[in-house]
Amino acid sequence: MTSLDLRADPAELTAALVDVFSVSGEEGKLADAVQAALVEQAPHLEVVRNGDAVLARTHLGRATRVILAGHLDTVPENANLPSRLTGAGDDAVLHGLGAVDMKGGDAVFLHLAATLPEPRHDVTFVFYDNEEVEAVKNGLGRIERELPEWLLGDLAIVGEPSNGVIEAGCQGTLRVEVRTSGARAHTARAWMGSNAIHALAEPLRRLASYSARVVDIDGLTYREGLQATAISGGVAGNVVPDAAVLTVNHRFAPDRSAEQAEAHVREVFDGFDVTLVDMSPGALPGLSAPAAAELVAAAGGTAAAKLGWTDVARFAALGMPAVNFGPGDPTLAHTQQENVRVGEIRGVASVLREFLS
Repeated sequence: MTSLDLRADPAELTAALVDVFSVSGEEGKLADAVQAALVEQAPHLEVVRNGDAVLARTHLGRATRVILAGHLDTVPENANLPSRLTGAGDDAVLHGLGAVDMKGGDAVFLHLAATLPEPRHDVTFVFYDNEEVEAVKNGLGRIERELPEWLLGDLAIVGEPSNGVIEAGCQGTLRVEVRTSGARAHTARAWMGSNAIHALAEPLRRLASYSARVVDIDGLTYREGLQATAISGGVAGNVVPDAAVLTVNHRFAPDRSAEQAEAHVREVFDGFDVTLVDMSPGALPGLSAPAAAELVAAAGGTAAAKLGWTDVARFAALGMPAVNFGPGDPTLAHTQQENVRVGEIRGVASVLREFLS
């Protein structure tokens, strides 16, 4: 079994985690190593296993509980294993699959689990599986169904990469298909038919002229978006098409419910056949909550809005404020060039240690 030293420098621990293959659905080896290390090196924690997720928590009777959550899985390998280090000191850069998304965050949490036996908040650590695949497989959903008490707290911190800056809440996302219909005809006699692709001109015009909201919540700026992401249709090179589909993605600020966002999109495309394909609600930042405010203060007093969707929304749905806070540039996630600066890993660990100590 792979052995992990949780008391090592968090950057060294990140490299060790990267070197354990854990593509979604194959997290077992890493989960085994994490479980064994926590049992051996953090005896002050209660540790349980749920599928290929590992959960640990303190029982100190503190007035508040903080959840630190990170997924163990990565996207498929792309000639970026094993890890490699370039440079030296805090400016050194660690390269490798999952270095950004999100084994740097996992390493910070594991290091704190072993080296901070008496935090001033009770702490729950959640290392879960299958985040990088379809939502139905996400380990947090299984944990919520089977061990719901493990996901209760006053603040959740998800260690997704955020450039070492606290990103609060997240925007919601939904996807719709706008369908048009027509009548087939030979293109030599096009007047005998009705072109369904041409009928998308009006929905596309509405998108091109659409003005997205910019919303301020708790001093954070959320920028919405409504974008066409795909068009399909056509029968043959000499046939007027009788069906076409325009796929549209809407990113909406967390002051709107998912139902309100859907109603807005249907209003934009009033008069057209609109089908909802998928939808995930956003999460309010909740920075006014005491534990969240303390975390922001420990991080220097600043926070940013999370524009993408992350698992903070799952925790927000359980009734607690949730933030993203982890090392690494999120624009490098899922790329062959994943890399994270060593100093950023250490910086995130330092902020969380100050917050929890």
